[in-house]
Amino acid sequence: MPNAQKVESVASIKELFEKNTAFFVTDYHGLNVSDLPALRRNLRKKNVTFLVAKNTLIKVAANQAGVTGLDEHLLGPTAVAFAKDDAPAAAKILHDSFKSIEKPRMKVFVVDNNVFQGKEIKKLADLPSKDVLLSMIASAVEAPMVGVVSAINALFQELLGTVEALAEKKKSEVQ
Repeated sequence: MPNAQKVESVASIKELFEKNTAFFVTDYHGLNVSDLPALRRNLRKKNVTFLVAKNTLIKVAANQAGVTGLDEHLLGPTAVAFAKDDAPAAAKILHDSFKSIEKPRMKVFVVDNNVFQGKEIKKLADLPSKDVLLSMIASAVEAPMVGVVSAINALFQELLGTVEALAEKKKSEVQ
């Protein structure tokens, strides 16, 4: 029979699974006491929650949230990083942190309900952040519009020049 504290923990973990678009299941073995707060601080700056919990609680919460494919990865010391907005930024922080320590490893990660093996995190970490991607899209959309506006402006300038030339010609003919 589960106690109230475990039921509450499962409910809060389930909520994290439901409210976030990406999460990273990691083996935190090898992180020392000074590494963990620094990692959490860096992740928090990008709106990422880093949770260390018992595998059983994570498993139950994931199943209740409808997340599948994690059970086989929930072995040993496990932590989950939940990213709400910017999965590439979270992946970059985790990848860089784990690379420098060389001990922890990424077990598996999920982005928009797609499950990826931990070794593929470098591909996600190498993507530009959400803000950079949005600015790239905006400039790609803006460039053709700027060209159209410039062409229309040039056409109107030419038309205006022609009208002014005709006006000058009429004016000189009248005099």
